[in-house]
This record gives sequence, structure tokens and C-alpha cells, in this order.
Amino acid sequence: MTHILSILIFFPALAGVLGFVVDKRSAKAYGIAVASVEFVLSLWLWVGFDNVNAGMQFTEFSPIISQFGISYNLGVDGISLFIVIMATLITLLGIISLRDDTPNMKNMIISLLFLEMTMVGVFVALDAIIFYLFWELSLVPMLYIIGAWGGPTRVYAAVKFFLYTFAGSLIMLVGLLAMAYLYHLDNGVWTFNILDWYQLHLTTDQQFWLFLAFFAGFAIKVPMFPFHTWLPHAHGQAPTIGSVILAAVLLKMGTYGFVRFSLPILPDASVYFTPFMMVLSIIMVVFTAMVAFAQKDMKQVIAYSSVSHMGVIMLGVFAMNAEGLGGSVFLMLSHGIVSGALFMLVGVIYERTGTKIMSEFGGLAAVMPVYATVFGVMLMASVGLPLTIGFVGEFLVLLGFYKVSVIGTIIAGSTIIIGSVYMLALFKKSFFGPVTHKKNLSLKDLDGRELTALLPLVAIVVWLGIYPKPVLDPIDNSVKALLVQMEEHAELQTTKDAIIISKKEAE
Repeated sequence: MTHILSILIFFPALAGVLGFVVDKRSAKAYGIAVASVEFVLSLWLWVGFDNVNAGMQFTEFSPIISQFGISYNLGVDGISLFIVIMATLITLLGIISLRDDTPNMKNMIISLLFLEMTMVGVFVALDAIIFYLFWELSLVPMLYIIGAWGGPTRVYAAVKFFLYTFAGSLIMLVGLLAMAYLYHLDNGVWTFNILDWYQLHLTTDQQFWLFLAFFAGFAIKVPMFPFHTWLPHAHGQAPTIGSVILAAVLLKMGTYGFVRFSLPILPDASVYFTPFMMVLSIIMVVFTAMVAFAQKDMKQVIAYSSVSHMGVIMLGVFAMNAEGLGGSVFLMLSHGIVSGALFMLVGVIYERTGTKIMSEFGGLAAVMPVYATVFGVMLMASVGLPLTIGFVGEFLVLLGFYKVSVIGTIIAGSTIIIGSVYMLALFKKSFFGPVTHKKNLSLKDLDGRELTALLPLVAIVVWLGIYPKPVLDPIDNSVKALLVQMEEHAELQTTKDAIIISKKEAE
């Protein structure tokens, strides 16, 4: 398993290149085969993972530009391990869910395989330049997927998605370069090794500006209020597979960035900006939940609900305690599984009817009972019903946030009720009562292809809702190690500041 991470990154990319010579009729089968191998490799990563070890595992290191400290540096810990597994699982199930008559299926498969490479690369990169390259490269296949297979205004949605994310990324790049320069000033050598940056003690002013630079890149990706406006339009125009991967994996790059960069490298600035981040997150949770309730389009309800749940994740990140931070990482997985499944389910009904407007449905439970059951399970997980995967992460986040702000927890917790209202309203309008349109009486229930894509997600929702320990333990160990790193950093910085003040007073 020495080079397992490199294999995970470049296997789908190599397969994507070879996909150009694959026959069009065999493209989907080829994509499923490649994605299945990739998913098995990620599970192999889990099998070989040492749950007790809180540090980076399966590390790979090879210098690229030694004079500037740029290297091919990879590794995973409990925080990134399960996000990688989720990325490979969602890609596999997303390809399975594709209709056989999808236009330009071959190009779609190639795009998804290249996108998978970039997603895995972001979550295992330990060199800032490598991280940034994969971060930016992920824009290209998603831009193509939205622009080529999306709705009527797909080009506008794709360009807006690209420009928002790219603009934030450029500011983030300035922050990354500044970090390497400051490390050079302090230690006499250049490095883009993220773990080396953890040992760098920056002044309060330096941390302040670097936090803002990282914030620009990560907050737009999450997306945090008020930078969220690109996401509902992107979801509305993206094909089903685009919405699935965008919600399940790509948004997690932003929250992951805050955990991997902002908190351990800039702990003082993270504490300073905590009230600001919490206010934005609470607005994000409450405002987008209310906007979701006002939507008439089923997909837009899910899209705004997704933004609201991302706000809960951000609250856990900036609670900066074991419960909140561990809960936020688990909620990244929960949100990925549940939102991915919900977008698949919306895609199912859209493929059959050509519409996502809730008023066009009604009584679907009688016509499509299996579909209604799966939708109901995912809906309950979305609102955080106990014994589902959604409850575990939300409970831990609110428990951690309660230690920071009781009032904030009450406000954020109230959105669970709001979420229940708009999700149950969606379910009632679409699935219960009489069949409002006779044409819906002939709708077919879930077929084998759709069940194959959805049932594994249903099983995960129930399994990790009842027994989350196998996932929570590795996450908890790495989260606690990160918090210890932050505390030690703060103590050393306080000592360093005291020495500087003493010298100035002596002079």
C-alpha cells in the first residue's frame, strides 16, 4: 500500500484518457468498471488505516522544485479518509444512475473520471501547491458537465459557478504564497508543506490577513452567505449527476479547507473571527431554510436545504471543540450521502415527467410506492431524525456549539424545525392526497438501475445512524490531535509575544 494514494488519484485519470478509445456503446459499462475499482481501492485504504494513529498515514513524498520547497506530498488522516471514500462511492453510484440514452455518454464518463481524480487529489494533498492545482482543476470538468448537459440557461450557470470559485481561488493562492514567504523569513527555507506550516508562529496581524485570503477561497466554495448565490442556479441548471457530485463532494472542499488550513495554521485569527463566522453561519442556516420553504421547484428546495445544512457544518467547525469539530466532519459525510441521494431522487421524477414543480405532482406514493419509501427515508435523514445518519452529525455539532453560545444554538437548532416543515411540506404535496394529474397514473416505479444507485445510500443512512462508531472513532482521534496542535500553538505564541513585549520594555 506504499503508493495507494497515487493510485487513487491517477487511476481514474489514466482510465479517462483510455476512455477516448472505448466504443460509445460500452462507455457506461467502462465507467462503472473503473469507478468500482476506484471505490474498492478506497475501501482498501480504510482496511489498512490505523484507527489509533491520529497523524497522517500512507504518506508519499517526492521533491518537485526543491529550491522553493514544492513537493509531491500526500497523506490521509481520520478527517480526510472518509471524505475520499464518499467521493469514490458517489462517483460510482452517480455513473450507475446515468440513463443509457444520456447524450454524449462517452464524454460524460470521461469528464466524471477526471473530476474524480481532482476530488481525491484535493483531500489527500499535503503540499499547498499540489492542493491548489487539484482545487482549480476540479472546476474544468464540472464547468463542462453543467455547460454541456445542463438546462436552458446552463452556460450562464456554468460561467457563474466558474467565475465565483476561480476569483476566490486566486485570492487563496495569494495567501498560500504569502505563507511560504513568511516561513522562508522565519526559517530561511521555502516550503509549501502544510504540516510544516502548522509549526509556524505568525503575528496577529499576519494571521488576520491570511485568514481573510483563505476565507475568500473556502467561503465561496462552501458556499457561505452572502457568496451562496451561484449555487442554487448551478443546481437548477446542472444535470442530475452534476448536482449530485456538486452537493455531495465539491462543496466539502470549502469546509475541509477551513479544517485543514485556517484552524491549525491560523488559530489566533480563527478565534478572533469566530463571532463573525458564527453570525454568517447562523444567517446562512436560517435564511436559506426560509428561502427553501418558499420554493415551488423540488430541486430548488433541495438546493437551498443543502446550503442551510452546510451552515450547520460551519458552526461545528468554528465551535473549535471535539464535539463540534468531530460532528462537522461527520456531517460532511452525512450531508454528502443524503443530499446526493435527494438530488438523484429528484432526477428520477424529472426524467419521467420533464418537470420538478411540486404542483405537477400529488399522490405519487400510490403510483410509485418504492420511490416514495426511499424518498421518505432520505427526507427523514435530512431533517435529522434519530437513528439516521443526519441525526448523529447535527447532534454533535449543536452539542459543541452549545458550549460556545447557548443563544446561537437555540437559533440554529430552530432551523431543524423549519427544515422539517419545508421538507415534510414537499413530501405531502408530492406524494400524498389524490393523484392530481391523470398522466402521473402511468409513471413507473424505480427500476433496477435506480435501485442499484439508491439502495446502498439507504443502507448507509440507516447503518451509520444506528452505529456510527467505526467512522466516528478515526475522526475523533484526528480532530483531538488538531485541537491539541491549536492549543500548543496558542501557548507558544503567547510566550513569544510576552518575550517580545519584555524586550521592548527593557529597551
